[in-house]
Amino acid sequence: MEFSPYAYEFHEDPYPIYKQLREEAPVYYNPKEDFWALSRHRDVIAGFKDTDRFSNSHGVSVDPSAAGPAARVGTSFLGMDPPEHTSFRSLISKTFTPRRVSALEPRIRELTIEHLDRLVGAGDCDAINDFAGLLPMDVISEMFAVPREDRAELRRHSDILVHREQGENDLPPTAGIAFGEIRQYFQDHIKKLRANPGEDLLSSMIAMIPEHDILNEEELLSFCNLLIVAGNETTTKLLGNALYWLSLNPGERQKVHEDAKRIPDWVEETLRYDNSTQLLMRLMLEDVKIDDITIPAQSRVVLLVGAANRDPEVFERPDEYDLDRDKTASLAFGRGAHFCLGASLARMEGVVALEEWIKRFPDYAVDPSGIERVHSVNVRGFAKLPIRLT
Repeated sequence: MEFSPYAYEFHEDPYPIYKQLREEAPVYYNPKEDFWALSRHRDVIAGFKDTDRFSNSHGVSVDPSAAGPAARVGTSFLGMDPPEHTSFRSLISKTFTPRRVSALEPRIRELTIEHLDRLVGAGDCDAINDFAGLLPMDVISEMFAVPREDRAELRRHSDILVHREQGENDLPPTAGIAFGEIRQYFQDHIKKLRANPGEDLLSSMIAMIPEHDILNEEELLSFCNLLIVAGNETTTKLLGNALYWLSLNPGERQKVHEDAKRIPDWVEETLRYDNSTQLLMRLMLEDVKIDDITIPAQSRVVLLVGAANRDPEVFERPDEYDLDRDKTASLAFGRGAHFCLGASLARMEGVVALEEWIKRFPDYAVDPSGIERVHSVNVRGFAKLPIRLT
């Protein structure tokens, strides 16, 4: 079979393709685009954990222009390997502690209520542009002290960065422009915060720069770019995917209606069943043999997270959306050294947002005629999700 993350049909429904890969070529090679792909859960989790051979040093994107030694300019510590990654992550973690994340919950709920109360009585909405795309950007923006009037433009640039048109096998010029706009914004913003710091996360990191060799302004700009894109895109898609899949599974919806304590299960099963981040790239530092196939050193290897989360060796009835299943083996946030730093924040946002949504719109209905999916190399979700707010 032929598989490419740039193929249009891949973005419509990748899961039949993943299934075929696991059955026919779990260690797959695309000679035209020169990458390998791993689709089994055991291979993907091994790739996440083996930082000695599966390297992040050339970034995590399959786009050729986004890969290479300079990839960390756009991905921050995500484009580093241990021990450098360990040092940088340890430093960032000091300002991104569980206590600090937990303290955000009341404010996240306030923002959620603010957005949803505007929709009460509206009759219908676009769940993405009227809610799911607004809340995550507000949360990240408040952590970075970004004023409200600047957030819509930052979100627009973030969306442009991940968008690909059919036939584009690399970063389009629009993505490069959007990246530059985000970087320039934060260059100016950091200057303002340095002159007038606040209690926000970014001000705390700016204050650390003179004390740490590993943290400088260039690395800080890369970190801002990473969080403003990842913190927006992944959680926006999580919320949209959750609303969509629950609407198509009345039995699971009834579980949420009967017990609001099932909402964390709703979040976790959505992350497993249809994760926002479908694939991540690694560079092989050594030859690696999987089954009877040797992947040569310096090869690009794509870890198919979406495929791993539907592996029948790990998940019984993997193609069923089931809130009751054991979801602990999900790889939605990765594993090992690069486990997502924002996982607890994303989960909290998801739970709070869906708690408040279901209080107001328990009988919401998705309008399939107006749905538009995001067309991206690795992000899966909706650009538009029309909903009747009954």
